[in-house]
Order: sequence, then C-alpha cells, then structure tokens
Amino acid sequence: MRLNLKAIFSILSILLMLNGGFMLLCLAVSLYYNDGQWRALLYSGLITSAIGTIVYFITRSKSKNGLSKRDGYLIVTLGWLTMSFFGTLPYLLSGEIPTMADAFFETLSGFTTTGASILNDIESMSEGILMWRSLTQWIGGMGIIVLTVAILPLLGIGGMQLFVAEAPGVTPDKLKPRITDTAKRLWLIYLLLTVGEAVLLKIGGMSYFDAINHSLTTMATGGFSTKQASIAYFTSPFIQYVIIIFMFLAGTNFTLTYFALHGRLRKVWDNEEFRYYLLFTAGFAVLVTVLVYYLTESSFEKAFRDSLFQLVSIITTTGYVTADYTSWEPLLTVLFFMLMFIGASAGSTAGGVKVVRHIILLKNSILELRRQLHPQAMLPVRLNNRAVSAEITFNVMAFMIIYFMVFALGSVIISSMGYDFNTSMGAVATCLGNIGPGIGRVGPVDNFAFISPAGKWFLSFLMLLGRLELFTVLILLTPFYWRRH
Repeated sequence: MRLNLKAIFSILSILLMLNGGFMLLCLAVSLYYNDGQWRALLYSGLITSAIGTIVYFITRSKSKNGLSKRDGYLIVTLGWLTMSFFGTLPYLLSGEIPTMADAFFETLSGFTTTGASILNDIESMSEGILMWRSLTQWIGGMGIIVLTVAILPLLGIGGMQLFVAEAPGVTPDKLKPRITDTAKRLWLIYLLLTVGEAVLLKIGGMSYFDAINHSLTTMATGGFSTKQASIAYFTSPFIQYVIIIFMFLAGTNFTLTYFALHGRLRKVWDNEEFRYYLLFTAGFAVLVTVLVYYLTESSFEKAFRDSLFQLVSIITTTGYVTADYTSWEPLLTVLFFMLMFIGASAGSTAGGVKVVRHIILLKNSILELRRQLHPQAMLPVRLNNRAVSAEITFNVMAFMIIYFMVFALGSVIISSMGYDFNTSMGAVATCLGNIGPGIGRVGPVDNFAFISPAGKWFLSFLMLLGRLELFTVLILLTPFYWRRH
C-alpha cells in the first residue's frame, strides 16, 4: 500500500495553521505587556500560517479518506517535527535564542513536554516569548494529533489511525464510540483543569501571568517555569500544594478523570493502574519524607512538602523543582534517578515508561516462575480482572527491552562527547523519559546550556523518541516500513 502523501501534507498544513494561530495568540500577550517582541511573534505567526494555508490549498483536492496505519505513523512523527521546526521562529526572530540548535532543543522540549531548558536567565525573557514557550507544552501535553482529530471530520478525514499512532502502547480506552468525541471530551477536561489551577494559583498569590503559564505547563506535565528557580521561587506552601495536586491529576489517566467528574468514583478505584500509581506515590512519599527529615535540618512539614513535590514531579515527568534532590544524601539521588524510569499513568499527559507497563511486566515475570513448575497450565496475565492478550504482553516486553537499550546506547553516545558518567546517564534518562531535570551537571538546579550542539540534536531526538513511545519513530527507521506492500 502506497503512502497517501497528499493527505499527509494536507494534515501537516492544518497543524501549521494551528501553530501559527497560537503564535498570534502570544502576539496579544506581547502587545499587552509592551515587551518589544510583537514583530517577532507577528512574523512567526504569519509565516507559519501562510505556509500551512498554501500547502493546504495545494493538497485539499485529494480525498483524505482511507488513511492507513503507515500514514498515521508518518503523520504523527512529521507533525511533531514540523511543529517544532516552525516553533523555533519566535525564538530566532526575537533573538532571545539566537542559534538553531538551542532554539530547536527548547522548542522540542516544549512540544514533547520534557521541560529541559538551555535558558540561563528566564526572567529576562519577554512575556510574549515566555507565553509561547508555555503554550508549546500545553499543546504537546494532550497531543497535537489528538487536538486535530477533533476537527478533522469537518474536513472529511478519519482520525482513529492518528489516535493509535499518538498513543501506541496499551490500547487507549474510548469514552464514546467515535474517536473524535473522545478527543473533544479529553480536551475539555484538559482545559477545565488548566483554568481551575490558574484560578487557585492566582488566589495563592501568583500574578495572572505566572498563574496562567504555570497552569499551562503543569497540566502538560511539562515543567517550564517563568522563573529560573522554578517553583522554588514561590515559597508559599499553598502554591506548592496546589501544583502537587494538579501534577498528580495530570499524571492520571484522563479517562478516569472523566469518570470521576461524572461521579463514577468506583470505576476509578477499580482501575488497577490508578491504585498502583496512588499507593506507590503515597508509600514512596513516606519513605523519602522520613529520610529527608532525619538527614536534613528541615521541619517535618517542609520535609514532607519538598519530598512529595519532588516525588510527584519526577513520577509524572513534570520536572518542576522546589529543592535540589541531588544535594540530599547519595541514597536519595539514586532513588530519584530510579523514579525516572517509572512514569505515571497511560492516557495521561505524562511521559516515561508508564505504571501499567511495570504492572504487566511484573505480573508476567511472577507467572513465568509458576509456568516453570506447571508448564502445561494456562496462566494469562490479568489486569483489572481481565486477561491481557499475549500481543500486549509481548509489546510491553519489547518496549521495556528497547527502552533500556536506547538508554544504555544513548548514555554511551553522550559520554563519548566528553561528559561524565552521571551527567551522561542523567541527560539521556531525563530526555528519553520527558522529565526535565536529571543528575550530574543536568540536575534540578542546572540546565542543558553547556551541552554541545551535536549533543543537543541527539538529546532532541531522544525527546521525540520518548514522547511518541519508541515504536512510532523507530518503525520509520526500518527498511520494511518503506517497502511497497
């Protein structure tokens, strides 16, 4: 089956028009604050929208029906890359991030909700550019493609292939029979939670600008802040607890949030992944709090708040910081590094491996021991009291093997560029898991400015690989994908 190139370029053109529209939205912020960067945002928005419009009118005459799974994989990967390349324009035209390697790293870090940054003086950035920086994470949080499938039926384009390619792991639950209805409801929940958090942060003492920006990047589990010190700048316990709650919600399967908002709390608790996610977070919070309390001079409340904040921030791959966990005991540094391989729930905006994969892998490993004693027994892995198909189990095992192979190979590649062991592992783990802070020289109080251009391009590739959960990108690098069938 041949690739439907006209349909692919038509969808990419729609993404560009949306991208340009968001840039022009930031233009209004720039004009309101009179930050002097309105021209950069205006030109960026017009260039992006114009190119998207031209390509759309060139390709719109072709029927868009019948997108294949092969088309879906290519659309998703090219969609992220196209959005990111054009997303560099506000940085480049404003001169606030003047080099392409830095601008692309910051932009892709935004769209993939990684939160790794090359900025050394965030407070000196203009308001319009900072809003664009936050919006890249908010757009990427729920997924550019999921946003698009909500409107594609108006253009005669089917969306299921794109939704599956966007979340290629465990099969996504549908809230409604039509995939577009699902996308719309997910985005409505996403929007409502974002607005709710912004209101609470404003009540807590943040300015309107800071409250909006941090709500955008919290719900995206992105972690970009308007302050160089991240959330440590805001010493208010209320603000920090609000962000903890919304980070946890953002790391929860949005399908379960939908059920909770409709009063179906039993269905939420019956979800095995949610129970593991909640209990693991609570149990680990107790452990870390006790260690921090006895190993530092913090009060118990501050030890609890700092421990819970850093724990939730890393598990949900948000990457906000209120304390430097690498300055605590080496044991805690190792524990937080291990947390970078957990991830939150499938169906959330979080990156990483995801809790459900760990559950399936653990259950299958235990069953494998029983199979050694009873080789003839039929012992399927069960999740939520339902048997998990062998196909999904094999998919999870393959994902885990490839994930750790990429981590190991990536660490070798970064270390070959002259960086120390901890920094190499920390940079690869945090970019592949879309987390933000790592260990070594890319720890919670550091950034990626010192990384070489080659290192930034490679780490950018790892961000994309992690955000699209490996298979969507890697399949494009195989020769059989490009063969005609």
